[in-house]
Amino acid sequence: MNKRQAILDEIPRLRRFAQALAGDRDIADDLVQDCLERALGGLHTWQENSNMRAWLFTILRNTYFNQLRASSRRPNETPLDEHHDSLNATPPAQAHGLIIRDLQFALKLLSDQHREVVLLVGLEGMNYKETAGILGVPKGTVMSRLSRARELLKQYMEHGENGNRPPLRRVK
Repeated sequence: MNKRQAILDEIPRLRRFAQALAGDRDIADDLVQDCLERALGGLHTWQENSNMRAWLFTILRNTYFNQLRASSRRPNETPLDEHHDSLNATPPAQAHGLIIRDLQFALKLLSDQHREVVLLVGLEGMNYKETAGILGVPKGTVMSRLSRARELLKQYMEHGENGNRPPLRRVK
């Protein structure tokens, strides 16, 4: 398989990871596009026997954090469309939608380090070694972060943030 095809095959996974990281579909699409531009521009730096998927996820992750740092220097902006949509939003009617919403909220409460490891291992199905390579940490750190992140998610879903708010919605 050629290198460009291998990159194309990873786009759905990159989009899923980017959306989970950014929490917004439009930002995620821009993030994936930036990642692909960098990957294709730097394809000569990829080592032939290395893991293409891990290389792409590392580029995407680094791009995301670079954009976060850059945006923290700019004032907050809220598009008028977004403000208008939130005024007219209708909460989901089905229990599944509520659970997904609560899980997304709980994921946002996690630190970036904990959220990343949950997304890479849980959502993307990567093993600890691959995850450690992407994050640039030892395998044991991945394991401990994942354990702590799972405990925090459980706590947020059962008892709310810091235990002093009502728990996120539970449907019987």
